[in-house]
Amino acid sequence: MAAHSLPSPLSRLLFAVKYSPLRSRCCAVQRKAQYSTISNPTEKTFDKILIANRGEIACRVINTCKKMGIRTVAVHSDVDSNAVHVKMADEAVCVGSAPTSKSYLNMDAIMDAIRVTGAQAVHPGYGFLSENKEFAKRLAAEGVAFIGPDTHAIQAMGDKIESKLIAKAAKVNTIPGFDGVVKTAEEAVKIAQQIGYPVMIKASAGGGGKGMRIAWNDEETREGFRFSSQEAASSFGDDRLLIEKYIDNPRHIEIQVLADKHGNALWLNERECSIQRRNQKVVEEAPSTFLDPATRRAMGEQAVQLARAVQYSSAGTVEFLVDSKKNFYFLEMNTRLQVEHPITECITGLDLVEQMIRVAKGYQLQHTQEDIPIDGWAVECRVYAEDPYKSFGLPSIGRLSQYQEPLSLNKVRVDSGIQEGSEISIYYDPMISKLITYGATRAEALARMEDALDHYVIRGVTHNIPLLREIITHPRFVSGDISTNFLPEVYPDGFKGHQLGVDAHRELLAAAAALHVSAELRSQKLLGDQRVASAPVECNRWELCVELGEERRAVEISKSGAGYTVEMDGAKVEVWGAVNLASPLLPLTINGAHRMLQCLSRDASGMIVLQYLGTLFKVRVLSMLASELNSYMPEKVSEDTSSILRSPMPGTVVAVSVKPGDTVAEGQEICVIEAMKMQNSLTAVKQAKVKSVQCKPGETVGEGDLLVELE
Repeated sequence: MAAHSLPSPLSRLLFAVKYSPLRSRCCAVQRKAQYSTISNPTEKTFDKILIANRGEIACRVINTCKKMGIRTVAVHSDVDSNAVHVKMADEAVCVGSAPTSKSYLNMDAIMDAIRVTGAQAVHPGYGFLSENKEFAKRLAAEGVAFIGPDTHAIQAMGDKIESKLIAKAAKVNTIPGFDGVVKTAEEAVKIAQQIGYPVMIKASAGGGGKGMRIAWNDEETREGFRFSSQEAASSFGDDRLLIEKYIDNPRHIEIQVLADKHGNALWLNERECSIQRRNQKVVEEAPSTFLDPATRRAMGEQAVQLARAVQYSSAGTVEFLVDSKKNFYFLEMNTRLQVEHPITECITGLDLVEQMIRVAKGYQLQHTQEDIPIDGWAVECRVYAEDPYKSFGLPSIGRLSQYQEPLSLNKVRVDSGIQEGSEISIYYDPMISKLITYGATRAEALARMEDALDHYVIRGVTHNIPLLREIITHPRFVSGDISTNFLPEVYPDGFKGHQLGVDAHRELLAAAAALHVSAELRSQKLLGDQRVASAPVECNRWELCVELGEERRAVEISKSGAGYTVEMDGAKVEVWGAVNLASPLLPLTINGAHRMLQCLSRDASGMIVLQYLGTLFKVRVLSMLASELNSYMPEKVSEDTSSILRSPMPGTVVAVSVKPGDTVAEGQEICVIEAMKMQNSLTAVKQAKVKSVQCKPGETVGEGDLLVELE
């Protein structure tokens, strides 16, 4: 039987300030800039709800349950025993070990937890069992409410082949393709040739970008079939695939629907989700800059037609691809709460979790279509523990040594399930949080997002804030000129971080110099020293050498009060601000512009790591003498990476395609690493003979671990 525990009153109290009051974590003070915080106390729903999920979505559901006066039960794996969602819940049950198949996908253990705790309903969140019809059937057999649609809708929309046929019958626009299951790689090639390249190969039971590959020729189709079927089996326990025409350079726009058990259905406007990497969303916004009222209504009405065709009852999302001429095509329907639902809540004022709970209890919708507004603009950034410099984001693991959300800012919402000290592991999705900002206009929402990203403190893991900040400030994004190909088009050679212009370059060097001098002055002071020097001598001018990359600059810096004047290359930079070296945030005014910098580290060699305009820069500040002596230091010889293959991320070795003595060609697959349910093929960078293989299938490897040596 699953272990059952009750978080202590003290434990719950410690989390009350940050996690209990829903109002403090919403977008704004105004009613429609956040989800509703007022429930009808006379409207009886459930006494106790079990959340069959983890992380931020479990915390999100618990927040609404607290608002509605509903007791909550958290389930968790053994490695999640101290997770935030466990501490927030009224009760907690361990349902197995770390692998998802033994815990969050373990239906038997979760059913036991329901019986032990007496939960009357289950909210599945997203992912895991949220679209599993067998789980919904088992709940129904036990008389437990599933907070989501019924099994018929889950089955009909969960199968991409069946859902496409139903969509056609409901007069919903669909993408041309093969309406059946593709069984072999060669059959896939034949069908792809008939449809015409490019094609999209995707899992019939899939979602979240897993089990999806784009193929532009026969060879890519064979490879895509192999990887898609493996990912589909790993993520969904179903390796069936379908093939359809790939619409090149489209937008990904989805419609939020809400329906009850009495035949009422609404569309709650759209979400623009075109900024993606590996078919997974990175930045979302609501509404879309692209849709006009007529197209919005047409998409909304078709989404409702589809929901009614399967007698849908709950919150759900109908996803469309939209081409440059505003033609739209049904992609899939997600029969669950969507990750990006907060931006819809911000512009409509509806709490979607509350609406799901009401519908599951049998209540009618409280609103008509005319009641649904578009009030303002909301933007969401998915903050991941990922290295954005590797394929726009390969997973990073580690412990959050320092963590501070930007909740002090106005109209900012953070949906998270972690805290300082939390562990980001290889077992689960690497999402840290969803950062949401709201404004009366898009420009206002984007400005707040830029500010929020600069104020977000994350230490201990590599994260994707540099990429997020570059996206939302890029001229193409700001103008609304986006598509699902945005990232590869804007960064064809991969993401390189913020590229400094002349003025920004000077700002960064001046800030580093000011920080160095501030630290030097601080080190000269003795805490509690009451002595007064007989002849105080204070230096207020310094000559320094500042290094960034291969470049060295001689600078002169002088101090006056809380300000510094930095001179370099005949130009002056004014830096103003009280530098608090104990704070992770460094608010400075540089040449009249307000900047929020972060100092991640300083060491005795003069190296300062600064986060500036979202990107980390390593700046070395030395005295002129130290700089001259440093030039005599031997340089570390870089490793020859052409003859070795190291793991670019932590994960599990799925397959090894070579053995010692084999000759491999440039670009040939050497091994496959799975990280967070995504499979990554690692290839040879040159033609060579395999000297040794240091890994085998099933092994867990860390980032940088040696996998294969070439001669």
